[in-house]
Amino acid sequence: MIAPRLIDWQRRHGRHDLPWQRTRDPYRIWLSEVMLQQTQVDTVKPYYQRFVARFPDVGSLAAAQVDDVLALWSGLGYYSRARNLHRCAREVVARHAGVFPDDPQRLAELPGIGRSTAAAIAVFAFGRRAAILDGNVRRVLCRHEGVRGYPGERAVEAELWRIAEVELAHDDVEAYTQGLMDLGATLCVRARPACTACPIASDCVALREGVVAELPAPRPKRAVPLRRCTMFVIRRGPQVLVERRPPSGVWGGLWSLPESASAQGDAARPAVGGGPAGAGAPDPAALAAEIERRFGLRVTPPRALAPFDHAFTHFRLRVQPVDCDLVSAPRAADAPGLAWLALDDAGEAALPRPVKTLLQGLALRAPGAVAGTGGSATGG
Repeated sequence: MIAPRLIDWQRRHGRHDLPWQRTRDPYRIWLSEVMLQQTQVDTVKPYYQRFVARFPDVGSLAAAQVDDVLALWSGLGYYSRARNLHRCAREVVARHAGVFPDDPQRLAELPGIGRSTAAAIAVFAFGRRAAILDGNVRRVLCRHEGVRGYPGERAVEAELWRIAEVELAHDDVEAYTQGLMDLGATLCVRARPACTACPIASDCVALREGVVAELPAPRPKRAVPLRRCTMFVIRRGPQVLVERRPPSGVWGGLWSLPESASAQGDAARPAVGGGPAGAGAPDPAALAAEIERRFGLRVTPPRALAPFDHAFTHFRLRVQPVDCDLVSAPRAADAPGLAWLALDDAGEAALPRPVKTLLQGLALRAPGAVAGTGGSATGG
C-alpha cells in the first residue's frame, strides 16, 4: 500500500500554502477544483483570488450575471467550466438552499462536477472517503502500477479507477489525497521526474522496468488541422462592434468580434474556424457589402490587419482581422447579441483572450461620422 508513505511525505514535504487550503468551505474548494481542471496551479492562483474577492460565496456567484463570470474567467480557457460554474452555483442555491451536498454521488450530479472533482470536494470539505483521479494522479498511478495505454481510453481509465479505489487510504484521507496531487505536481512530473526523492519509488513498476519516460502513454497523434476565419473590427469612434457567441462550442457565451460568414462558407452560424484551411478572405467590397447586409452598417473599405494564430486542443485557428470605420447606419445595429464596446473597456469585458489582446493593442483613431445610434455601449 502506498498510503502510509504518501501521508508521511505529504506532511513533511507536500504543499501547505495554496490559497484554497486550510479551509473546509466547500464553495472555495469547489471553485479551486474546477479551475484546476486542465490548468496549472500557478496560472489558477490569481484567477482564484480575483474570484473569491468578487464572489465570496455561492450566493453571490449565483446572483451574478454570466457576463461578469466570463469576464473574470477570460484567459483561463475551457470556458464551459465558467458557464457550468455559474449554473452549478444557481442550482446549489435553488435546489440545496445554498448548501453543497456532502455526498460524492450527489455532488457529481451538479453541472461541471465529474467523479474526481466531486470526490475531491467531499474529501477536503467534508472529510469523506472517496478516490480521485485527476491528471496528476493518473500519471502517478500509471507509473507506479505500470499501466500501459493512453489513460483517456475507456479500458485504461477503468483500470486506473480500480487502482485508485484499492489504494485509497482508510485514515487521513485528506493528507493522502493531497499527497497524491502534490506528488504528481512536484516530483512525478511529465518530464524529468525526481524519482530519487519519490516516497513510493521503491516499488514503482515504471522505475524498475526503465519506462518512466514512456508512461503514461501519450494521446495517439493526430494531424492538427488549420482552420481560418475573418473577424470584423468595425469601429464607431472609440467603440467596436462585438457579437455574443452561441452558448455552446468554442468561446461559448463570450462576446467576440463578428466573423465573416461568407469567408467561412457558412452564413447560418458564426462558428470559429468554420471555413476550409485554404479559404482566403473576400475582397474589401464584398466584406463591406456583407457588413451592411448583416448589421445595417455602411463602413469604409475593410483593411487587413496582421493575422494571428490561436491553438485549441484539437485544431489551430488562423484569424484574419479586417479593420473598418462606421460611415453611416441606415438601420441601427441593435439586434439581440450585438453591442458597441468601448476599446478602453476591452480589458474587463468577457472576451476571448486573443480577441482581448487584439483590441487592447489597437491604436485609437478619431471617430468618423456616425449616423444612427447602433446598440448599447457595453460589451460584457
